[in-house]
Amino acid sequence: MSLLVVGLSHRSAPVSVLERAALNADAQIKLLQDTVAAEPAAEAAVLATCNRIELYADVDKFHAGVAELSTLLAQHSGVGLEELTPYLYVHYEDRAVHHLFSVACGLDSMVVGEGQILGQIKDSLAKAQDLHTAGRLLNDLFQQALRVGKRAHSETGIDRAGQSLVTFGLEQLASGGEVADWARGKQALVIGAGSMSSLAAATLVRAGVGEVVIANRTAERASRLVEILNEGASSDSAGGDVVARSVPMDAVPGELTRADVVVSCTGATGLVLTGDAVSGAVRGRVPDVGVGRGDVARPGAGGVPSAPTRAAQAARLPAGSVDDDSCPLDLNTPGFSVLGEAAVAGMAASELEQHAAWVDNAPRPQNAASVVDEAEAIAALAAAAASVGRIPERRKPEPVAEAQRPAPVLFLLDLAMPRDIDAAVHRIAGVRLVDIESLAEASADAPMAADVDQVRRIVADEVAAFGAALRAAHITPTVVALRTMAADVVAGEMARLEGRLPGLDEKHRGEITQTVKRVVDKLLHAPTVRVKQLAAEPGGAGYADALRTLFDLDPETVAAVSRAEDSNTNEKDRGSA
Repeated sequence: MSLLVVGLSHRSAPVSVLERAALNADAQIKLLQDTVAAEPAAEAAVLATCNRIELYADVDKFHAGVAELSTLLAQHSGVGLEELTPYLYVHYEDRAVHHLFSVACGLDSMVVGEGQILGQIKDSLAKAQDLHTAGRLLNDLFQQALRVGKRAHSETGIDRAGQSLVTFGLEQLASGGEVADWARGKQALVIGAGSMSSLAAATLVRAGVGEVVIANRTAERASRLVEILNEGASSDSAGGDVVARSVPMDAVPGELTRADVVVSCTGATGLVLTGDAVSGAVRGRVPDVGVGRGDVARPGAGGVPSAPTRAAQAARLPAGSVDDDSCPLDLNTPGFSVLGEAAVAGMAASELEQHAAWVDNAPRPQNAASVVDEAEAIAALAAAAASVGRIPERRKPEPVAEAQRPAPVLFLLDLAMPRDIDAAVHRIAGVRLVDIESLAEASADAPMAADVDQVRRIVADEVAAFGAALRAAHITPTVVALRTMAADVVAGEMARLEGRLPGLDEKHRGEITQTVKRVVDKLLHAPTVRVKQLAAEPGGAGYADALRTLFDLDPETVAAVSRAEDSNTNEKDRGSA
């Protein structure tokens, strides 16, 4: 059996794909159960976070395992296999071990060095143990990954490079300034009461916000978090008079109108905050913010310079010409460009075709070349949408010139996957939204600490040690079976001797038995020690086969030893998880 991992992350896939492929708790359970029920896999574990979805398995066939795991990921994520495949990565045996150890150390995180991944790996192992899908291999692998991650954080300064996604997100909201200076006195609303939301609430309290309001579907969890925050605030003089309180989810719209900062991280499958809800919350707090399509910054409003629109040009056309209202896209948005693709991401082919028709019938300015180019671009996008069912999104859309926007009065941090806050909120005047997608772009340019190289060396050493131990462990059942066979031979010969020499007294019988055992042990000692050493080297698995063949060992005896060891290991690991 061999270790295989198939997955996708922020490094291999755009956030929009990760968002659609996100697995809820029930889907993770079903995926684990279906994986171990599949023919190539004997063990399985799922590591699902806000920026990665990975399926680990112990498989007996590489190609069949890759095909089966990829199919299962697509099936349970709801993203078609053909669409998902280009974003998947595959790691096998030592490369799979190296990948998980790197993940545990924070080297593969969106924010390099962040430590939250250790808790997520622990939860992943606990879930696999509860469902009995983790056997000896995955138990040993994930336990060792946790130890390697802790070693990296304790022996290096990777923590200086790494920070939690919460901290990084708040720094982005503060536009690079000090979070404490930016947050002091603000009213905060945290939606959700899980680990990420709890960390966000605690971070905001330490930063000196005036009040934190916790909204969660489960009132008990929200109340417990509030108790913890209030206890911490009362015992920490730096916390001042910070007060936390909880509200039900249906109170969020009202709290949103009073909030300055909102952090959302829930397990909801749909949007928690829509564009209309956010627009309504800032209406009246930003000059010249209207309703409907006026919720976004438009030319001539909020300090945005006026610009000629196609609608204005269409007004000068003869009757019967197509006007701006017939186009499904908001062409009045400053800097709108079809060539950027961001504005049309996810739009249905029919709407794109409608826009293409609008472009064909639209009035031509003096320089008609730009309209022709745009018509060709939108036609190509419509054709792509018709063939694959969606708009192909670029990781970094073409930059467009942004008009001046009013200063934000509402700051939103969306840490959920799939997203909690409508992406259209990016366009609302007076609102600053930081989500997983913008965090991914910002972290791509973040400097890495010098300690990263030291962590990489730790990972390389640990991978080599784990591989050697794993290969050596494969020979152990064979060695045990060999010694068991030798003990049976000794017992058989002693029984035969007693039959031939019935008058042999107890003292002499004991001496003869010990002598025969010492002879057998000495004969087996050197070969078994050497075969363990050889088995720890790359390609050493063949020595176990050679040993079984040379001594004609019963395969079922070897398998029985392996099953007994796996059972003991699983019981021990479940007790320590």
